[in-house]
Amino acid sequence: MLNYLTEPQTVALIGALGGLLLGLAARIGRFCTLGAIEDVYYGNSSLRLRMWGVAIGVAVMGTFGLAGLGWLDLGQTLYLGRGWNPLACVVGGLTFGYGMALAGNCGYGALARLGGGDLRSFVIVLVMGLAAYMTLGGPLSGLRLWLFDAADRPGPMPGFADALSALTGLTVHASGILIGALIVLLTLSHQPMRQAYGHVFWGAVVGIAIVSGWAGTQWVANVGFDATPVLSHTFSAPLGETMLYAMTSSGNSISFGTGSVLGVLLGAFAGSLFKGHFRWEACDDPRELGRQILGAGLMGFGAVITVGCSVGQGLSAFSVLAYSAPLTLACIMAGAAIGLRQLILGFAPGI
Repeated sequence: MLNYLTEPQTVALIGALGGLLLGLAARIGRFCTLGAIEDVYYGNSSLRLRMWGVAIGVAVMGTFGLAGLGWLDLGQTLYLGRGWNPLACVVGGLTFGYGMALAGNCGYGALARLGGGDLRSFVIVLVMGLAAYMTLGGPLSGLRLWLFDAADRPGPMPGFADALSALTGLTVHASGILIGALIVLLTLSHQPMRQAYGHVFWGAVVGIAIVSGWAGTQWVANVGFDATPVLSHTFSAPLGETMLYAMTSSGNSISFGTGSVLGVLLGAFAGSLFKGHFRWEACDDPRELGRQILGAGLMGFGAVITVGCSVGQGLSAFSVLAYSAPLTLACIMAGAAIGLRQLILGFAPGI
């Protein structure tokens, strides 16, 4: 492949293929972060949340399977290759989750809705990407580095697989596969979930998409000549990368994140056509638009602080069993619960 494409083009194509799967899962399989949380809190259904269990379990087994075969160096991944700051996970996760509730979608969900014709999500994508880059290298970066930077912490960091390996004597790779299998089995112990074949299938597709990112970028890093980072999918800073590439492509290289964003848009567009759901939508309520802009800004800020959004920490970081993943995901869910309560019930005493 590298005989025909440059290394940046190759990793972008790998990102696009995984993003395509994620876009299809969102539109056809209804895989959605906020939707799953809403179903649990207000819809009396855990099926869409259990899709996350399938996705996480498959991603963990696949990722540690790659590592066991020597096809992935876990220490090169973003989430195990650097230190982590628990305070950043809590603050960033709560901020992201609350912003997600206000905006009505996470970055991944907004891309999926935009692929189905929802122009309100276009605003969310733009504002979230801008806020992420402002926090990453713009006016808010100094504050972020002062409060939350973990770059000076020693790495690579151990994860849950290392902890289980130390306890049991199993190899790290076997420990990771075992944890992933237990997550899937626990998820499928719920009989209605076992009978929801579509939910199981699309959850597994999402897990495979995460594994494809690790496998593809590691391969390019091994056989190429550039210093290619080993990545999988996340949708915070890549939104800003895509905006920047759209404006400066003649002097800038395409990236895995840009390919991933475009892949989700394409997959969501194809999935919405397949389901007959594509239609143009716009916001006709200024208050709703203002709330969505505020939520998108909070998501961009929170995702950079915690080094990943609901997909970046909830799936990609979880796939390598980083300590940051469950803490961040729990805080995202808690922040979303607070935001949803405010929107649906309000905070009046006695409610």
